[in-house]
Amino acid sequence: MASTRADTRPGPVPGNDEFPKIDGARLLHRLDALNAHGGIDGGGVCRLALTDADRAGRDWTVAQMRALGMAVTIDAIGNGIGLYAGREDLPPVMVGSHIDTVRTGGRYDGNYGVMAGLEVVATLRDAGVRLRRPVAVAFFTNEEGARFQPDMMGSLVYVGGMPVDEALAAGGIDGSTVGVELERIGYRGQAPVGLPEVDSFIELHIEQGPALDRAGMQIGVVEGVQGISWTEFVLEGVSNHAGTTPMALRHDAGYCAARIATFVHDLALRYGGRQLGTVGAIRFEPNLVNVIPSRATFTVDLRNTDSAALARAEAEVLDFARLTCTAQGVSLRHRSLARFEPVAFDPRVIGLVQQHSDALGLSSLRMPSGAGHDAQMLARVCPAGMIFVPSVGGLSHNVREFTEPDDLMRGAQLLMRVVVSLANRP
Repeated sequence: MASTRADTRPGPVPGNDEFPKIDGARLLHRLDALNAHGGIDGGGVCRLALTDADRAGRDWTVAQMRALGMAVTIDAIGNGIGLYAGREDLPPVMVGSHIDTVRTGGRYDGNYGVMAGLEVVATLRDAGVRLRRPVAVAFFTNEEGARFQPDMMGSLVYVGGMPVDEALAAGGIDGSTVGVELERIGYRGQAPVGLPEVDSFIELHIEQGPALDRAGMQIGVVEGVQGISWTEFVLEGVSNHAGTTPMALRHDAGYCAARIATFVHDLALRYGGRQLGTVGAIRFEPNLVNVIPSRATFTVDLRNTDSAALARAEAEVLDFARLTCTAQGVSLRHRSLARFEPVAFDPRVIGLVQQHSDALGLSSLRMPSGAGHDAQMLARVCPAGMIFVPSVGGLSHNVREFTEPDDLMRGAQLLMRVVVSLANRP
């Protein structure tokens, strides 16, 4: 059933004749065509940021923008923005997401939001419609953070949250740097970053979680994004023979890492609510079956919609890590890889998503985003919001990621209505 929360609705729903109908088959075709670039076994996609596969996906997307008569700019961090002119020279309503993926990515994460944005423009163009404000479709560089950190780098630089020189110097997991790779693939552009003029931003995305699928809901009305903390820990102990070194005389970096990983899991359960904790990457050295690890390098990912609770969790993990390592005679170093506060989206944009979801007769669920998204960066400079569609089984960052075609089309039609309402308002 549709939500009955009427108190946040911004006004009456315009007549359906004001909202052209998107071409669902064309949207699905664009997704297929994009995902031919970097396609991998199992139906997934590997398009790590600034690789040759990413360049191919970018080239194809830019060609699509130009074919729609959009003016395309590439900025200093490689973000691509296509502009469909409006009737007036005003800041644009921006839609979009990212087209880079993780190494074993799915077909929809990020890609869907960009292709749906192109479908909105194609539909408006076919209908001969120019909205009052321009419509911009963006793809942002290195949203995933799978090759370079931090994640959401392109949108963070775009809004002035990170100096472009610092981003260009960021090192990758393969020894590359952002600046060198942007030059190599031909996407170190000239457009400035840091002071964007954007009227509003709306990002359409698959949920990447199980809430909508389990509840049987068609639309997620996203109210905000939880805070994210990524920390890398490096523990230094002493390598020694696993068969001759008494347990009480060991300085075992692997044991300390295991205890901290367990603590992170237990902390998340103890906090409850929306607290999450993950040790997602871990490496032992020398990584041999019969040698006590001398070094353990691992990451801790903490997330919460409550800023104060997130800060408490960070402090608890660090305190426990220090105590554990001290007790075992193991040294500890740590550094922040990414840190983003929780973000609340604009009530007016949230209200429009809810209003038009109801008008289309779609069932909806008010919810936060568990993953980070470019929309949380744009929220620093303009009213922003998000629309979710279901992920079957809650799978994402997985080659088996899947969203039903009907859900993809429903989300794009809802995006069309929100864009028209934002762009045509007085």
